[in-house]
Amino acid sequence: MTWRERVRNLKRDVVAIALAVRDPRVPWYAKAVGACVVAYALSPIDLIPDFVPVLGYLDDLVLVPLGLLLVLRLIPADVLAEHRAAASVIAERPVSRAGAVAVIVVWVAALLLVIWLVAPSLPSPAPLPNPPPQAGEGRVGEGGG
Repeated sequence: MTWRERVRNLKRDVVAIALAVRDPRVPWYAKAVGACVVAYALSPIDLIPDFVPVLGYLDDLVLVPLGLLLVLRLIPADVLAEHRAAASVIAERPVSRAGAVAVIVVWVAALLLVIWLVAPSLPSPAPLPNPPPQAGEGRVGEGGG
């Protein structure tokens, strides 16, 4: 099995777990472990912070897949097979570029609206001091003549 196939299967299994967690045929403990794994994967708080070289990402690369494997073993095989098939159908749907553009436009508009609302309440910058006169420049009213 190539890495590309493994990644594709991992994505399919994550969607299958998301579908299975909502299924009443799945035991409560499988749902609880699934919720914890998803929460850990999406949480900004890690056991080892990501800024620690190597080890920061190693916990994500080890704990999340092990948690997914555990959840996959806790879900009944027939239910998992059903949700894997549904996840494959979901994964084959085409990606909507227009939808992505619409989401980006909404986010940019929201950001501009926030800036427009917040900008008037920000203090204005302090004026710059007048620079000292340069050599050779006289003061107004001085001069030979």
